[in-house]
Amino acid sequence: MGIQPWMLLLLVSLARCSGKIQGMGPAYCSTHTHTHTHLRRVTIILMPRRGQRVCDLHRPGPPRCLPGHRSEGEPPEWLHMAVRLLAAIDDMNIVLVDWNRGATNLNYFTVVSNTRKAADNITSFIQKMEEDGASLASIHMIGVSLGAHISGFVGAKLKGQIGRITALDPAGPQFTGTPPEDRLDSTDAQFVDVIHSDMDALGFRKPLGHIDFYPNGGADQPGCPSTIFSGKEYFKCDHQRSVFLFLNSMNATCNITTYPCASYDDFLDAKCLSCPEFTPSGCPAFGYYTSEWKDTLLRLGQTSTYFSTTTKSPFCKTNYVVEMVTWNSEPRWATVTVKLHSKEAVTEARINHKASKFQQYKETRLLAQFDQDLHPIQRISLQFSSGNIVGPRYKLRLLRFRLEALELPDRPQLCRYDIVLTEKMEVSFRPIPCEDTNF
Repeated sequence: MGIQPWMLLLLVSLARCSGKIQGMGPAYCSTHTHTHTHLRRVTIILMPRRGQRVCDLHRPGPPRCLPGHRSEGEPPEWLHMAVRLLAAIDDMNIVLVDWNRGATNLNYFTVVSNTRKAADNITSFIQKMEEDGASLASIHMIGVSLGAHISGFVGAKLKGQIGRITALDPAGPQFTGTPPEDRLDSTDAQFVDVIHSDMDALGFRKPLGHIDFYPNGGADQPGCPSTIFSGKEYFKCDHQRSVFLFLNSMNATCNITTYPCASYDDFLDAKCLSCPEFTPSGCPAFGYYTSEWKDTLLRLGQTSTYFSTTTKSPFCKTNYVVEMVTWNSEPRWATVTVKLHSKEAVTEARINHKASKFQQYKETRLLAQFDQDLHPIQRISLQFSSGNIVGPRYKLRLLRFRLEALELPDRPQLCRYDIVLTEKMEVSFRPIPCEDTNF
C-alpha cells in the first residue's frame, strides 16, 4: 500500500529565527504578529528542489501551495487547523516539513529508506538554526506515522538534546522488532510522548516514549470502519485518529485524564483509577499539555496510560465509579447498564466488556463511561443481565449503590440503598447524598 500524503512532519520551535537560513536550500523567515484572536503569522518558506512544494498555510481558507507542487499527495485536512491551534497557544515559530518527494512512492521499503535522508536534511536545518541562536531545548517535533521515526532519527543525531518529540501513531511495519537506533526511542529527546491508535495494523504496538497513550486500548477506534468494504477509510481512520485526538487536546474543549495501567482491560475493570505516584498533580492529562507531568514521568522512566473516547470530536467521556454491594448468598456474574437522567436528557453506559462478579456483602467496583456529562443527576436507571438465554430470571438485591464522578471531585457522591433488580428489567430511582455506613 502506498504512503499517504498525511504522513508529514511538524517541526515546532519556540526560538525566534531571522534572516536567511541555509541547510535545506535558501529559506527566509518573516514574522508578523496579529491580535490574540487571529492567527499569528510566522511563515518559514523552504525553497523546493524540483518537484517539491512550498505552502503558505497562514492565508485564510485552505492551504495555498506556491508554484513547484507535485500532483500527488495533497496536504491533509487537519494541517491548517494544527498550525492555527499551535500559533494560538504561544508565540512560536512553526516549521512544516513537507517530505512529499520521499513519501509518495508505491514501494513502502523505498519510503522507509527515505526517512533517513529526510532526517539528514532536517538535522542540517536545525543545526543552522542553532548557529543563528536557536536552543535545541526549545524545539518540539511533532511527527505523524513515519514522521515520528524521522523525529527520532533527528533527535538521535542531535544527541537527544531536542526539548520534546510528540509521536502520533508511529509507523509499525519495518520498525517493529528493530533496535532503538533504527526507530523512535525515549532517548531521542529530553521528553518523548507517544500516541498509539492503530497498533494492530499501521501503528507501533510497544511503548516508545516516556509516556505512551493508548486510547481505546490503542487499536480499533470508535466510529472507524470495521470492515475493508468501507474503502480507504478502513485503512486510515484508526491511524489518523491519533492526530485528531492530539488536536483536540490543544483547543481545551474538554480535558482527557489518562490512567497508568498494565493493560486496557485493567483500566476497564477499574483496577487502576488512582495515581499515587503522581501526587499531588493527579493522573496525567492526555495530549499537548502532558509535558506538565514531565518531571514525574522522567523519574518513573516509562509510563503507559489508557483511556476511552467517544466516536467524534471532542472525544471526551465522562467517567464514574460505580460501587455495588449485594445481599444474594449465591455469587452472580452479570453485565450492567447504567443510565443517568437530567431533565429530558439521558446518557447510558454499558459495562459489558466482560461479566462482573457479585458476592454477598462484598463491594463490586465498576467503571461507567458516559458520552455526555449530565448535571445535576436527577434519576438513575439500572439493568443487569447474566447472559442466560434459557432459564429463570435472576434477581440481585443491592444493599448499597454508590456513584462517584471520577474526574470531578467537587460533585457529591450519590447513593441508593436496598434496591431489588430483576434480570433484563430496568429499575429507576432518585439518588440521594451518600451516608457513611459499614458497607
